[in-house]
Amino acid sequence: MSMSENKSFLSVKNIHSYYGESYIVQGISFDVAEGEIVALLGRNGAGKTTTLKTLARALDPKLKQGEIYLGGVKLHELKAHEAAQAGVQLVPEDRRIIPGLTVEENLIIAQVAPTKGWEIDRIYEHFPRLAERRKQDATSMSGGEQQMLAVARALARDVKLLLLDEPYEGLAPIIVHEIESILQEVKKIGITTIIVEQNAVAALKLADSAIILDTGEVAFRGTAKEVLDNKELREEYLAI
Repeated sequence: MSMSENKSFLSVKNIHSYYGESYIVQGISFDVAEGEIVALLGRNGAGKTTTLKTLARALDPKLKQGEIYLGGVKLHELKAHEAAQAGVQLVPEDRRIIPGLTVEENLIIAQVAPTKGWEIDRIYEHFPRLAERRKQDATSMSGGEQQMLAVARALARDVKLLLLDEPYEGLAPIIVHEIESILQEVKKIGITTIIVEQNAVAALKLADSAIILDTGEVAFRGTAKEVLDNKELREEYLAI
């Protein structure tokens, strides 16, 4: 799936974001098709997480200028809770699992949102590990299982744009494979996904396309295969 063949669903136009007095994202623009999986890559400090948080309209970073459209909705005019209601769900690196609650209680709370997504039975169908642990304290699960729960909580809401920050970090290969399978299912139903991941090769093998950031700017935009096939590009911007 490429943007040359598909109408833009997410359109990011010249965004500038900052923390305090430091501009991290400096004029980023890109378009993403509905149902596309994008690997958002770059070295540490390139602006990847800042970009995700800007798309989710987090309190920080601040959006100084630029426009963000999701299916015609002006995300740049919204606050975080309004963006979530519009279908933007960020799964942060720390996962934000609620301690003291079971797996199922974490999912039920996610469904309290005004616009519901997947029903719990459907979640368990796609996440059998979570079904097995539904009555278990969520924070007592393994890191991989907690990551699955974090993704499942996003799907329990009405998600149109799924933003994943380091979803594979510290996970065993078998768990990474399970999460990849789930994301392929998510793609089939038209959910657009952007993945920030240090394991660039794994992200590229899953993704349709790639965006490489360098010091807060877009250094490359193309297919994931182009990055996998271009050793010089990978060495210059990803050190792999």
